[in-house]
Amino acid sequence: MGINILLILALLFSVETQRTIGYSSHPVSPACHKVMLLVMMQCIVGSMIDTLMLGCMFVKIPWPKNRAETLLFSCSSLAANYSAVLGGKGKFPVYIDTSLILSENEKHSELRGSEMSKFYFLLLLEAFTRVLGLTNEDSGSTLLSGYNEVTPEEEDPYIPRLDYRTPRWCYTLKLTNGEVTCFSPRGGNYHNTLGTRCEMSCDRGYRLMGRTSVMCMPSRRWSGTSYCRQVRCHVLPLILHGTHTCTRGVMSGSRCDYTCDPGYQLDGVRSRTCMPLGRWSNGDPTCTDRDPPKIKCPLSRVRVAEPGKVTTMVSWEPPTVKDTADKDLHVTLIGQASGSEFKEGINVIRYKVYDQARNKALCKFIIRVEVRRCPDLKEPLHGYLTCTPEGNIYGADCKYHCDGGYERKGTPSTVCQLDRSWSGTPPTCAMLQFNTDMNTSSALLTQFYEKRRLLVISTPTTDDQYYKFQDMMLQSAECGLDLRQVTVVELLGLPPGEVGRINGKLLDSQVIEGLRKTLRISTAYFSMVLLDKRGIDRERLIDPTTSDELYSIIDTYLLDEAERERLEKYRNYCD
Repeated sequence: MGINILLILALLFSVETQRTIGYSSHPVSPACHKVMLLVMMQCIVGSMIDTLMLGCMFVKIPWPKNRAETLLFSCSSLAANYSAVLGGKGKFPVYIDTSLILSENEKHSELRGSEMSKFYFLLLLEAFTRVLGLTNEDSGSTLLSGYNEVTPEEEDPYIPRLDYRTPRWCYTLKLTNGEVTCFSPRGGNYHNTLGTRCEMSCDRGYRLMGRTSVMCMPSRRWSGTSYCRQVRCHVLPLILHGTHTCTRGVMSGSRCDYTCDPGYQLDGVRSRTCMPLGRWSNGDPTCTDRDPPKIKCPLSRVRVAEPGKVTTMVSWEPPTVKDTADKDLHVTLIGQASGSEFKEGINVIRYKVYDQARNKALCKFIIRVEVRRCPDLKEPLHGYLTCTPEGNIYGADCKYHCDGGYERKGTPSTVCQLDRSWSGTPPTCAMLQFNTDMNTSSALLTQFYEKRRLLVISTPTTDDQYYKFQDMMLQSAECGLDLRQVTVVELLGLPPGEVGRINGKLLDSQVIEGLRKTLRISTAYFSMVLLDKRGIDRERLIDPTTSDELYSIIDTYLLDEAERERLEKYRNYCD
């Protein structure tokens, strides 16, 4: 039984002594008895070395001057342990002289040389006892399994002696960038005696970190520490299209003023202050583009229409646009573009431009086109005008025309000049002098070809009632027939006493006979034949006709569109 315990103790000591310098552990192998032998040898050698080193240490260590400076363990604890272990019923009873045990309540003690030797002997005996396993199994005493473990006895806590009269019990408090206010039990002049309470406060712009108040403790130390840290606000973010300048950066009390780039206006507060709590006052302002772009249009202008036209081409430089915020601006034209043909009158040209913030700017200018006009030309009596282009504008070329049976006397045309006057002198239209001294009807009709229309009236006698009634009608219709370019030819009577006349001029008898044969006019009754300008028979009448009926026939079947327009213009002429 003793051998088994010895082997177990040897195995445990082998585990504890792995820290021994120069030795190492061996893994468990099938050769168990060899392993156990090696372990026991290692334990014995290692324990001897430890015992030797421990003895050398105690030889060199002086006895401590007070109980609080004891390095290893108390002497009373060691004596009590050996009194229980070695003084019992063990194999090696040991009697310890109690005079060797020093009182712990004594602050200063000394050991004599012979007593120190006995003390070291006890230490060596303890070591050998644990190595060899010489313990009393029946004594019932408790021995820890570690050779260096000692169960100390409970001792009272060390209480230092307090002295409230010492003026400098704790060190003097100093608080950088702050103020220390102390209250001492001994009065206001004492700031670091035992029990003094001091309150901490920091200067403006600093924040107290740590205890707001501390007390001088019996351990000659203050109950806490504090320091003043400078208050800082976070770095202000940059604002778009703006900047800020600060008086003290991000320190407490610093004021930052905001300014916007040219063309932008500040929305929000203009300045922010770093508050004592480390926050900025108010919120972030913004810079908003509220200034519209600047646009300048060309100057208004007046242009004269080109000769013979009522329009003219006008060109101009594009407007100048600038903006304090944006560089790329889109300009929109409202109206005709440069280089276009502008009509007569006032033409308004507008431009508008937007910036990125949708601020709008407008400008406009006027192009006034003047058409120089000459005074209205009066058409000549028994004539008319044709102008190219139509009207009396500058450059217009007007030609004079006379009605059938009339001829022009004067310049054939006139031009409207830049000074608003017509060139030349207006001509007149004079009645044609038809030659009635002709021997044949064809020669007579040739003079009227494409110039006049003919109304041929034939009657067997001037006493014919139809003729008298018709003659009365024609006398009142002379002006109207002349406007419609109609010449009346009268064939009166029967041969050999027949009479023919045109505007009071007599015709030869052969011409009268030729006209009746050519136009197939009967001499037995009253009749009328209406010829156009080409001599074609367009209407035959055997009954008297009123002037209005005759006008209606001529206007409907013989006049062209231009003649109708001229007739409409002079409809009231005969009135």
